[in-house]
Amino acid sequence: MCGRYALKSTRKAIAAWFGVDADDLPSFGPSFNIAPQTFQPIVRLSHETREREVVLMRWGLVPVWAKSSREGAMRFNARAEDLANKPSFRDAFRKRRCLVPADAFYEWQKLSPKIKHPYAISMADGSPYAFAGLWDRWREPEGQWLETFTIITTNPNALMEPLHNRMPVIIAPKDYDRWLGVDDDASIEERLPTDLLRPYPEEKMTATRVGPAVGNVRNNTPDLLEPNICEPPNQTSLWDT
Repeated sequence: MCGRYALKSTRKAIAAWFGVDADDLPSFGPSFNIAPQTFQPIVRLSHETREREVVLMRWGLVPVWAKSSREGAMRFNARAEDLANKPSFRDAFRKRRCLVPADAFYEWQKLSPKIKHPYAISMADGSPYAFAGLWDRWREPEGQWLETFTIITTNPNALMEPLHNRMPVIIAPKDYDRWLGVDDDASIEERLPTDLLRPYPEEKMTATRVGPAVGNVRNNTPDLLEPNICEPPNQTSLWDT
């Protein structure tokens, strides 16, 4: 599951990381507590140029055949195992894959029915990264188009296993083109990147216990990513619980 994440990188840094022109980026700023149903930047291939572009979309996939835009609230995540078969995701997986820029995502370690400790999971080297995503377009009754996205999840790696039984699929930079579908020489079925729907290597990631303020979506400040003062420096509590 991935229901909250952070994007602290500047627009310039995101443009450089994903190989797009900073002047072409839409207007957005850092956000340290991103929740579903908000508009966030995603990277996809332009229909006209087949080059990468960054656009703003609402988090929570609304399929083109949906009866209401409210259906997106149920589809902020898509299980990797369901992509090829579920009508909500099947066509988007074949034709509308995207990358979702992030610097960290949050997960809560449940110790008891009343005790949960939030953790921020990021790259060990502090670099930004990209979730595997899908996007779709839904026509509103007034005639306008609403574009939305979802984040794909898979089984946890060894780092995530003590926290949750799912984690978002993270795409390595070397696989960005393949995930987005740059290669048009093969058939759609032949180039579906199903092998990328796997846990990211745990040795490249780190999990840091953070404060409880992240649990309230109204809180959106840089200190949400700071280590909690109760967290031991070596994070042994994460593995010993």
